[in-house]
Amino acid sequence: MKKFRKVLDGLTTSSPGGTIGSPACGSTAGTPTAAPTPKEIDVQETLVSENFQLCKTVRHGFPYQPTALAFDPVQKILAIGSRSGGVRILGRPGVDCFCQHESGSAVLQLQFLINEGALVTACADDTLHLWNLRQRRPAILHSLKFNRERITFCHLPFQSKWLYVGTERGNTHIVNIESFILSGYVIMWNKAIELSTKTHPGPVVHLSDSPKDEGKLLIGFESGTIVQWDLRGKKADFRIYYDEAIHSVSWHHEGKQFMCSHSDGSLTMWNLRNTSKPFQVTFPHGKIQKDGRKESCKPILKVEYKTSRNSEPFVIFSGGLSYDKAGRRPTLTIMHGKAITVLEMDHPIVEFMALCETPYNNEVQEPYAVVVLLEKDLIVVDLTQSNFPVFENPYPMDIHESPVTCTAYFADCPPDIIPILYSIGAKHKKTGYSQKEWPISGGTWTLGSHTYPEIIITGHADGSIKFWDASAITLQMLYKLKTSKVFEKPKPGEGRAAELAEEDPFAVQMVSWCPQSRVFCVVGISAHIILYRFSKYDANTQIVSLDVRLQFESEDVITPSENENNPCYSEPGSHSPQPHHQHAASPGSGTSDSIKDSIPCLKVKDRVVRVPPGYQAELVIQLLWVDGEPPQQITSLDINSAYGLLAFGNCNGLAVVDYLQKTILLCMSTLDLYGAADPYQRLTRSPRRNRQSTSEFCMRGLSNFYSDSKKRIRTSYQSLTELSDNQQSIDMERSKSPTSESRENSFSRSRSSSVSSIDRDTKEAITTLQFGESYARKNDTLPTPCLWVGTSLGVVLVIPMSIATDQEERMEEPVTIGPSGAVLMLKGSVLHFGFLDCMGALIQSPYEVWRDLNAPEDPDRPRRRKLVHFSPFSSQDACGEGHLAVLCSERQAKVFLMPSQLCLFVHNITESSFVLRADVVPVYNSVCLACFCANGHIMTLSLPSLRPLMDVNYMPLTDMRIARTFCFANGGQALYLSSPTEIQRITYSQEMCDNLQEMLGELFTPIETPEAQNRGFLKGFFGGNSHNFDREELFGEAAAGKASRSLAQHIPGQAGMEGMKVAASGAVGELARARIALDERGQRLGELEDRTAVMMTSAETFSKHAHELMLKCKDKKWYQF
Repeated sequence: MKKFRKVLDGLTTSSPGGTIGSPACGSTAGTPTAAPTPKEIDVQETLVSENFQLCKTVRHGFPYQPTALAFDPVQKILAIGSRSGGVRILGRPGVDCFCQHESGSAVLQLQFLINEGALVTACADDTLHLWNLRQRRPAILHSLKFNRERITFCHLPFQSKWLYVGTERGNTHIVNIESFILSGYVIMWNKAIELSTKTHPGPVVHLSDSPKDEGKLLIGFESGTIVQWDLRGKKADFRIYYDEAIHSVSWHHEGKQFMCSHSDGSLTMWNLRNTSKPFQVTFPHGKIQKDGRKESCKPILKVEYKTSRNSEPFVIFSGGLSYDKAGRRPTLTIMHGKAITVLEMDHPIVEFMALCETPYNNEVQEPYAVVVLLEKDLIVVDLTQSNFPVFENPYPMDIHESPVTCTAYFADCPPDIIPILYSIGAKHKKTGYSQKEWPISGGTWTLGSHTYPEIIITGHADGSIKFWDASAITLQMLYKLKTSKVFEKPKPGEGRAAELAEEDPFAVQMVSWCPQSRVFCVVGISAHIILYRFSKYDANTQIVSLDVRLQFESEDVITPSENENNPCYSEPGSHSPQPHHQHAASPGSGTSDSIKDSIPCLKVKDRVVRVPPGYQAELVIQLLWVDGEPPQQITSLDINSAYGLLAFGNCNGLAVVDYLQKTILLCMSTLDLYGAADPYQRLTRSPRRNRQSTSEFCMRGLSNFYSDSKKRIRTSYQSLTELSDNQQSIDMERSKSPTSESRENSFSRSRSSSVSSIDRDTKEAITTLQFGESYARKNDTLPTPCLWVGTSLGVVLVIPMSIATDQEERMEEPVTIGPSGAVLMLKGSVLHFGFLDCMGALIQSPYEVWRDLNAPEDPDRPRRRKLVHFSPFSSQDACGEGHLAVLCSERQAKVFLMPSQLCLFVHNITESSFVLRADVVPVYNSVCLACFCANGHIMTLSLPSLRPLMDVNYMPLTDMRIARTFCFANGGQALYLSSPTEIQRITYSQEMCDNLQEMLGELFTPIETPEAQNRGFLKGFFGGNSHNFDREELFGEAAAGKASRSLAQHIPGQAGMEGMKVAASGAVGELARARIALDERGQRLGELEDRTAVMMTSAETFSKHAHELMLKCKDKKWYQF
């Protein structure tokens, strides 16, 4: 089939011609539809399949649903595990790596091999993994799958190659980190506790070696039992039976006492000299009541006991608050001497960890910071200052501060835009942070050579907009804009405000931005559009408001013809929307308590307001309620700064606004746009008897992100931001829509043609708009400003406009809009337009060069509009008149020659799925059509021939959040919201994939391990010597034997141990290799010694038998044998 497809791809012969706009062309890629191909558009295509490769580049944001935390105190890198099996490793800004377990199982615990460039992960599927961090993209070296027991806790002592693993059954196993094989040494639960104990101690919740003696292992069981196990003697030194369940244990660095946290909100201190009872029991947050009893408190989930040279020890714990204080936020408590500081958190605490100066557990710890992992945030507290300020987080962890509802990605922006946005945004930064440097400073990162200015824009549910600097695969917040400031705050109790009280009326639905002119447009869920202009100066301004009445009194019923190639043409009936109002009616005007009419959803501030530098609102456009029906959602938008025009549409029709003169130029139903060229037969129906519910919204078009009911707006945008990884959630999302059978909301079923698959009552929505210089009619000789309109029925209209070019005339003379010109047809809802000149180069939309309208007037240099046009005539001398129009719908792509409207190429992109996002993008000094399908495929097609270049099954199933946030950018890049809190960037450029290693940061840096402090003769003599403990002698195969094969299964990783050895570099790498070589040599010598001992035993046995035989035969004569 592949060979046959290649043969078809190579065909240059013409196929039978079809009528213009006919979708009857074959599904062969790049099939020409007219012969011969004109010489004028004989484009030399340079793109080949080898130019494309799909790979993930970097993930930004806060790890979704975090579960575990670990820190390497020498390398100073942090690891965060998540419920979906992801691991984020963070260092200095720019060092940010994402790893994913193939199983997708939740990460239970993380353990760094400190200063070794490796990480152990324990997952919920009872598998241990060893990751190699000595490469820019970490890989798994080994895995060990436990078959009969569930992993509950792991502990890896510093500079040890033996990992202690506690299980749900209460047993403790030991794993060799280098070979990832279980030792035969096992601490069984029934050996750890006394034989007289009748109950099971529960799962292992804590493991740690004594700072005083590494040969002593402290085992904490959930029931409250604590055992110190003598590893050499294979017996318990002491056993503690406490009434309250244990959650965590923390040692004093001298190893003479330790602290436990319990389920009743208490902390207990134990001394090894007397383990019969705790020498101290405290309830930090439990007050004594009037009757003399303690308040009941919540469990203290974790405690850390850290010593300091120059001050009292730090006791840090989470939880423990009394139950009676309802509504209290989660807290982290820091007890330093007699001072108790309670830090309230915005989200529940998942895990915390004190950062200490030394990696050795038998030295004074000197904590300097606490990393607190919350459910939706990561904060680091400075312990060196008495007020415990937090560090300013350099990572973009607040993408989800309000749920993300839309995204936009702009690569290769004007170089001056990022510094300007940063300088404006820096003025509004929060203060009060710690003055010290961010403590997670490991790894190295340098600015790559393949960098250019990139900006990501995110729209949020609270109406805020965030601009992010995304250059060089990093992400940094530049500027934040709050669209809600344009409107009055809804007063509680009012009719309209009461309905919106529990919703997010300012939620951002889509954005449109022109980086060159810095004009910015926002579409909100309340059927409103806000136009912003950028200024470096503050100003006093009054926002102009335009109200548009875009609603029908009768419905259209579509009667598709039997043959789609020959649509019937008929004169349309009168279906104009009602006249619009240019000035907002007051909320109470013309309305009764039951019916709302001619009022917008929101009230714009009608007074002069002081606006700071940055983006300043200039115009607000709102759709009005009509006879008790809310306005339909806006499904498409385009703005052009050179024309000074803004166009938007919904399922009712199209409106065009002149934002320079602040007038509405066009407000017309979709059907009236056709004039006499309606490609479908429309039957007028009498005005509907039963009006739609006052809460019904239209759901046509993939750009409409919200559900039909106003009561479900919150539910719908949350479905965009919450994880919906299964088909059930997609079905639920689909069931909320009044057009629940519409193709945009169906992710699995096959789609038929654009007409036959549409519900009979569905209106024809405007799905895409594009301003540009083009030809509206076949006989046009010169390009004129045009508006290209695409609808949900696959119809493309070209509307010509007449716009004055002189600045004074433009502000005074009205813009005239002519009747519709060309009518073109595609299968499925129209998604995107692109324009190429006759040489195949992309024609950009004209724009106005940015000028600051609030800057002081300069008499010598008056501010005048400077327009930049990209006319199709730019290459007239080389190839002749006209240009190419690239049209892409959900099902197919077509290339037309304008003005002749000749369909040159057609390609049916997908038969079983449908396209969610399409864009004409520049790549490799050429241009291609990039498509993202609902079945997870990402494709690229050459232009203009529409020859397939790449087709990758990137994701097995696309959920609604990804579908709504996926967007392409120039240079072969794209992004989407991989979770409600994370942005995933990908590239489909082979060049960027090849250079990705250079752009990523290094996680591992060769650093000498700090030397242990000299403990002194007396401490070493009386305190025991931990360095004499040889774990290899106890846990090795020679002493402990082999573990049962059925207990755990070893799975070698793709990288293998050799990859770790090759990746090691520098002094530390040499030392590691030398140590491995010594271990291997020692192992071989041990095996040789064993074999020698066996041979000696065999020789002694033989000698003994020979001697016995000699004695037996000594006195016998020869004839007695």
